[in-house]
Amino acid sequence: MEKVKVFLGGTCADSTWREELQKKLNEEKVETFNPVVPDWTPECQAIEDYHRETDDVCLYVITPEGEGFYSFVEVTDDSNKRPEQTAFCLLTEANGKKFEGHTLKCALKTAKLVAKNGAFVAENLDQLAAYLNHFERKPQKKKQ
Repeated sequence: MEKVKVFLGGTCADSTWREELQKKLNEEKVETFNPVVPDWTPECQAIEDYHRETDDVCLYVITPEGEGFYSFVEVTDDSNKRPEQTAFCLLTEANGKKFEGHTLKCALKTAKLVAKNGAFVAENLDQLAAYLNHFERKPQKKKQ
């Protein structure tokens, strides 16, 4: 049985969500790609782009630790283009930081939009891990 391949997109910035999630995943069923590297190069970008396009699940976990908004754009784009391959988890609190005010409102609105597009939206890492551990891998469509 081939493992489900999961792209781990979302908040970087010293966030620990990737390590926390990976501990909850069944290693016999799920293989992850972590795009976070110490020194970012154009080659790293090419590898990330490949995984984002070809992995079975493009996962985005967004926490208040991040400084930018690009992951919100990516998850919205992916949920619109390929909802069956997109998963999202919004952690409103992480490592002593919280989404608040207008930023919280926008983050929650993004989660609703992603769900409305048909993508899977989890409320926490346990729910996300359960989804990934039972994800049914579908044959990849060949690009023309």
